[in-house]
Amino acid sequence: NGGSSDSRLSRLVIVTDIHDGDGSSSSGHQSLKSTAKWASSLENLLEDPEGVKRFREFLKKEFSEENVLFWLACEDFKKTEDKKQMQEKAKKIYMTFLSNKASSQVNVEGQSRLTEKILEEPHPLMFQKLQDQIFNLMKYDSYSRFLKSDLFLKHRRTEEEEEDPPDAQTAAKRASRIYNT
Repeated sequence: NGGSSDSRLSRLVIVTDIHDGDGSSSSGHQSLKSTAKWASSLENLLEDPEGVKRFREFLKKEFSEENVLFWLACEDFKKTEDKKQMQEKAKKIYMTFLSNKASSQVNVEGQSRLTEKILEEPHPLMFQKLQDQIFNLMKYDSYSRFLKSDLFLKHRRTEEEEEDPPDAQTAAKRASRIYNT
């Protein structure tokens, strides 16, 4: 009889251990499991500075980093309210990514119709169509390759190792054994 209450007690201890473990892992979950967020959508990846950094590293290897840089520049441009600043940014985007002399030219339809004239009257959504094209290009092309790349997989493995220290794993296995009996 004394033995059964003993086992009930140890079961209780393990359950509270697991509960504490869960609590700590779920609070640290957002920061740790960034790769899961990145893998869920390109939008989520681009919202995370660390994700952008990794994606840029990957695109650099593919010689297409200009795509994400253009997309980021357009995002920044859309948030610009000052007219003068908007003109400067529009010109910079044009000279860096869109003109035929651009140092980091992106490949989009309709850029030949863009002239320096429209840069004099900039508006927040003037690059939107081109930005959407680049987004789709990344989404259906480089993003899927990024998710299969060593760079992404290595980052995910590192994350998993940080999240599951060997002793935590054994506690979880112990718990599952107890729940199954």
